[in-house]
Amino acid sequence: MKTILVCHGTGCTSSKSTNIIENFKNIIQNRNIENVEVVQTGCFGLCAKGPVVIIRPENIFYAKVKPEDCEEIIQKHIIEDQLVERLLYRDANGEISKRLDEIDFYKKQKRIALKNCGSIDPEKIDDYIAVDGYKALEKVLKEMTKDEVIEEITKSGLRGRGGAGFPTGKKWLFAKQAEGEQKYVVCNADEGDPGAFMDRSILEGDPHCVIEAMMIAGYVIGANKGYIYVRAEYPIAVHRFQIAIDQARERGILGKNIFGTDFEFDVEIRLGAGAFVCGEETALLESIEGRRGQPRIKPPFPANKGLWQCPTLINNVETYANIPKIILNGSDWYSKIGTEGSKGTKVFALGGNVKNIGLVEVPMGTTLREIVYDIGGGIPNGREFKAAQTGGPSGGCIPAQYLDTPIDYESLKQIGSMMGSGGLIVMDDSKCMVNLAKFYLGFTVSESCGKCNPCRIGTKRMYEILEKLTNGEGTLEDIDKLEKLATTVANSSICGLGQSAPNPVISTLKYFREEFIEHAVEKKCRAHECKALAKIQITPEKCKGCGLCQKSCPVNAIKGEGREVRYINEEECIKCGTCLNKCPFKAIG
Repeated sequence: MKTILVCHGTGCTSSKSTNIIENFKNIIQNRNIENVEVVQTGCFGLCAKGPVVIIRPENIFYAKVKPEDCEEIIQKHIIEDQLVERLLYRDANGEISKRLDEIDFYKKQKRIALKNCGSIDPEKIDDYIAVDGYKALEKVLKEMTKDEVIEEITKSGLRGRGGAGFPTGKKWLFAKQAEGEQKYVVCNADEGDPGAFMDRSILEGDPHCVIEAMMIAGYVIGANKGYIYVRAEYPIAVHRFQIAIDQARERGILGKNIFGTDFEFDVEIRLGAGAFVCGEETALLESIEGRRGQPRIKPPFPANKGLWQCPTLINNVETYANIPKIILNGSDWYSKIGTEGSKGTKVFALGGNVKNIGLVEVPMGTTLREIVYDIGGGIPNGREFKAAQTGGPSGGCIPAQYLDTPIDYESLKQIGSMMGSGGLIVMDDSKCMVNLAKFYLGFTVSESCGKCNPCRIGTKRMYEILEKLTNGEGTLEDIDKLEKLATTVANSSICGLGQSAPNPVISTLKYFREEFIEHAVEKKCRAHECKALAKIQITPEKCKGCGLCQKSCPVNAIKGEGREVRYINEEECIKCGTCLNKCPFKAIG
């Protein structure tokens, strides 16, 4: 029996993986081929090589498959038992890896939250049950008391994967101890960080594990109702989660008298409109209740007064995805993974200037260098690593000097960044850090709910200063004002969005202050990203006359013929920077 697994997550779906699945099924049916099954799955993680097709039991990995490749794969691999070599995975050096476990991208990963993503059909409850799905729930209901479950979660060392890293067991205990006839369990799937897609991929690839974890949480705290708040921009995730809910209801897993006990529980989906502030737990609750998403003053905390003023437990998707595995394998197993203060694994959306863009899950304590180079494949186009942004708009930049920093809650905090939900954007030496700070602050300004003055006004003033600097109008005094404003906004905003909004500015000022000074004093952008300051020139001594820059110039501003040294007509140049990336000799700067 052979199984053809086809990635059907958002990334691969946009590259016609739906057509690939249909083609495989039609070819198999039309040719009456037996003992071959085609399975749609969630994300395999290696998005840069999608659409991905894996054939079991051999675990042969085919990359960048197109719908027209299906016939060849069926004929050669399935019928003739030969590999389609042109579709096999190749690394940056052209080396071929045939099997999934041979690929460097996966070697240092440990998949717990992502365990079933890429290996089961997320739209079939039987596939989930076949890999011990809902066994953790059954164990909890029939063999464990509520206190025993909390003790197991606490001993595991699991901390919230949504940002601050609050101990999960302690949060569950607070919700259990809170008094109230009605309690709720909420899943925060409002994944608003630019470049982040961890929660989306779990919901697309393994929705039942989140339902199971929410049910376990409901049993522990005494809740019979759960809500998942998910972005409406995630149509595939929403669709599959609703299918999972419907299937669980049909099997009697959701509803009353679950597994023959007196426990009852049900789940509903609530769609968010894409407001970043609704990732903050109290703003999320306001949105579920039908009001504008604005944070509440804390205390009281949601554990005591949450949804409709009832005790409410809130965790994010990745946190819940760990729960069934901890229950089945035990807290000792989980606590042996990671570091002393940060147990388990962390899922990252690896993006930016890195070869292997995708979704990775690594043990806490894995260094940034290992993620960027061993898993991510390094920096493309011969560029150098400059910085990595963790935690999205709420995080900070990590410079090259901290490449060997272990990625865990404490280590990131010490160097001025944070874990956040798990976005990890890599930047090469072509990026301007002043412009980067402006980009993230611009996002925060547009997403501020406006409830408190420090966030509403302070972030706007900070953005205006950054705009002056990138336009060549800034001064050294502006840099001092920027720093003072950042501290004020961080210390006086109501919620986590405002309190963390200055982080990208604070960290870039700390590690890349010389770039700010260059913008203010020399009116120079060394990365040539700030067009008002860009002075793009060709160094004659370095130019080899290859003409690649000339061919790539969209406005024909680069002059010269044959093997002549090229030069740039500044009147025609639009300072787009295309030539900078095309020159193999780094003669343009």
